[in-house]
Amino acid sequence: MKTTKRIAITGAAVASLGAAALATAPTASADSYNGCTYPRVCFYQTDGQWSSGSTTAAYQDVTTAYQNLGPNSRGADWVNNTRNDDRAYLRYTVNSSGATQYLCLPPNHHVNFSSAFTVTGIRIDTASSC
Repeated sequence: MKTTKRIAITGAAVASLGAAALATAPTASADSYNGCTYPRVCFYQTDGQWSSGSTTAAYQDVTTAYQNLGPNSRGADWVNNTRNDDRAYLRYTVNSSGATQYLCLPPNHHVNFSSAFTVTGIRIDTASSC
């Protein structure tokens, strides 16, 4: 009887430790991509920074208006949206005409801006499709 009781107590202790380990295990996170940590929209000033996964700026706040980009994001060659459920609207100018245009970047997508365009603003929106 003592052996049976000892096995039951040991089994209960092991089960409690296992449950505690599961309760404190880190939760799974969404995917990051090319140096851009979820849930951010990251900017890369040059092709070299894109290739090496070296972000120069990141935004993550949902806003109702466009945010003007700072010196580490304005004119970036690449923009990467690691958010799973939110689209990012990018404002940019056409350098030859000065016209302002807009691009919707869906969740988990990236875009390359050639030297003909200068990205100038961002607005993150809580809709998953463009």
